[in-house]
Amino acid sequence: QRIRLAAQVGSGLTGVLYVLDEPTIGLHPRDTHRLITALGKLRDLGNTVVVVEHDRDVVATADHALDFGPGSGREGGRIVAQAAPKKLETIKESVTGPYLRKRRACDAVLARKAKQGRREPSGWLELRGVRHRTLKGIDAKIPLGVLAAVTGPSGSGKTSLVLEVLWRALARRLHAAREQPGQYDALKGLDQIDKVILVDQESIGSTPGSTPATYTGVFDHIRQLFAKVPESRTRGFTPRTFSFNVAGGRCEACEGLGQRRVEMHFLPDVWVECDACRGRRYSSETLHAKWHGKNIADVLEMSVADAAAFFDTVPHVARILGTLVDVGLGYITLGQPAPQLSGGEAQRVKLSRELAKPGTGSTLYILDEPTTGLHFADIEKLLHVLERLVDAGNTVLVVEHNLEVISAADWVLDLGPEAGAGGGRIVAEGPPEDIVIHARRWRKHPANLLQSHTGEALDAFGAVPTP
Repeated sequence: QRIRLAAQVGSGLTGVLYVLDEPTIGLHPRDTHRLITALGKLRDLGNTVVVVEHDRDVVATADHALDFGPGSGREGGRIVAQAAPKKLETIKESVTGPYLRKRRACDAVLARKAKQGRREPSGWLELRGVRHRTLKGIDAKIPLGVLAAVTGPSGSGKTSLVLEVLWRALARRLHAAREQPGQYDALKGLDQIDKVILVDQESIGSTPGSTPATYTGVFDHIRQLFAKVPESRTRGFTPRTFSFNVAGGRCEACEGLGQRRVEMHFLPDVWVECDACRGRRYSSETLHAKWHGKNIADVLEMSVADAAAFFDTVPHVARILGTLVDVGLGYITLGQPAPQLSGGEAQRVKLSRELAKPGTGSTLYILDEPTTGLHFADIEKLLHVLERLVDAGNTVLVVEHNLEVISAADWVLDLGPEAGAGGGRIVAEGPPEDIVIHARRWRKHPANLLQSHTGEALDAFGAVPTP
């Protein structure tokens, strides 16, 4: 996206409308300011630039902002405020305004840590001699029992270290996975964890047959409930009858998908609503069975928040739906097809499934940029969820650029100092306060230290108090 943007800046075109969808995804704050400069050049040439964005700096430097809300999904869809960003801060209906006014998403977590202190590591995972891609034979220590963030400019080696070496090595050793890790000499501290889980942004399925209800397992419990109602017993329905993935009670015209695929030959296939069931997935006979006045198709059309209230007397169902609400997905429907979920939504569905499981307390959760596509309010919810995982004795390791999450972390491993061949080294490590102190020391003695761009950004962000 940035390569295409650079080409446009150099073209000298005027009178063009440019539309960019979250151009700051994957960018370090240092690179975000470069992007803002490029967008400003496009505007100054006489063009119009429309950006869909959550980044505070991009929103704050815009000439005009349209704020959608007030909630997500069915609860949104309206423009609740539109004004210059400075005026947005004063509009009561604005969802974004309070966060532009320095009400940080991490404030609640920081307040707790200011009172109790940041967590101390309970142990360490040590990766020695990592020399994969741009990594220059580094020795990386990953703290356990805390919320840890791996940071650094885009291209500095974060993904190489965490996903291509650490995750693959742990999955291979702990779960006999066939992953092939990048080059490293030794891995120590493996006896301190019993499980590693990667929560990425890959889709939870490629067809309408995969939904949040099926992926989290809550649909199994709901089908058992429907199999017990009097109408089901009379008609001989079983939990299998209420599955849209097997023959029996589903609409056979669309095989329970509620949609039919139309092949377009040289174009991508198109999904259209099923004429037989009108998108309801089931045969008319199956829909006669009702639990508290709702049939199985009605339940799948409910939002997660509505379903959580509807099933609040059923502990197994309420617990799973409650975790979906906790991660900020109360607005999606239970039967929403997987292809309609964004990468950030898919990642949070996966996270909620892990939260709903009984924890062992010795699990390492790895998340790759979990704030991608999230509004400040959603980041606030995400931070509370990550804190819950750590409070249960687990370790959460995030690859992240978002300053809210980095400020709230207990430990930061900062890579750099630059991208590509100029990166691949550990610049600084420790609590966020230590990263800021490192950046201040570098300003006084640049010849003696590596520059921490993350420390500079944290210092400017102002959320990390330092002595």
